[in-house]
Parts: sequence; C-alpha cells; structure tokens
Amino acid sequence: MSDDVRDAGLVAMISSILGGNKRAAESVAPPPLIEVPPPTAPTNGFELVELPAADTPPAKLENNTENNSEDAPNPATAAAKPVEPPAKIATTPDGKQLLPAEAIADLVLGELRKLDNFPATGASVTVYGYRHWNAMITFAPFSTTFRHATRFRQAMPDIVFKLRRFVELEI
Repeated sequence: MSDDVRDAGLVAMISSILGGNKRAAESVAPPPLIEVPPPTAPTNGFELVELPAADTPPAKLENNTENNSEDAPNPATAAAKPVEPPAKIATTPDGKQLLPAEAIADLVLGELRKLDNFPATGASVTVYGYRHWNAMITFAPFSTTFRHATRFRQAMPDIVFKLRRFVELEI
C-alpha cells in the first residue's frame, strides 16, 4: 500500500471523527423506522380475556325480562365447565413453601429490585446450599457502580434471612 493511500485513509478517519465532513453526513438519510408490535403480557396459565373493540356498541341495560333471560348464563352450561383447582404448593411440616432454586432466586431478585438504584439488567442471583440455603449476587460489567454493588451485597443477608422463614429449598 502506498503512502498516499494510507495518508488519505488516515485523513478521512480523522475528519470523520472530528466532524470535518459534515456535508457527507447531512446527505445520508437516517434508516426508516420499523413498526414494532405492542408488547404482550406473558401467559401464566390463566385464560386471556379479550376486551371489546371500540366500535362495538355497549350492552343494553333495559329491565326487559326477555332480554335478561337471554343474556343470563345458563346454570347447566356453567356447571358443565370444569374449574381447575389452583396448583398445589408443596410445604414442609413447619409451614414453609418448598421452591426450586430458580424461584427463590427470582424472589431475592424481586426484593433487591425494590432498593434504590438497583440496575434493571445485569444482575444475577444464584441460590445454593440445602438446609440453610444462601444466595449470591453477581453484576455484569458496567451495570452498576462499585458503591451501589457493595450496598446491594450488604442487603443480601437480611433479605435471605427474611425469606428463609417462609421458603425452603426444594431438592
């Protein structure tokens, strides 16, 4: 590679860093915006309820007995639908809930998120042990400051102590 080509490349790079080539930057159009669908709520085993559309007319509130008998649910069809009982939560003889390590880690992380300046991303909680389980928090680089990370780590023993009274690690 010749010196002229190398010098032209360096000049172009320095010029773009320092903003010397503003005409070229103004002629470049920004990329078009894309249409993002609205976020959906995560399913948790419950049935999703559809909201009525804005163009549907509201229900009539007349005291007509014919309309009321048609709109009223039939007790026979309501009884025919089986209702699933809620999932059984395993408990210990002393009344503590038995939860897997991931669920306990989510509980600990939820309690930590209530603290001021806790990072939205980049924090991870690991639950370990058996009878007397414990939790460890780690942070991704640049997710929080050293001072805040120290404060969160100092809050961990109190959170674990409180949760141990209600939750036991499931093995």
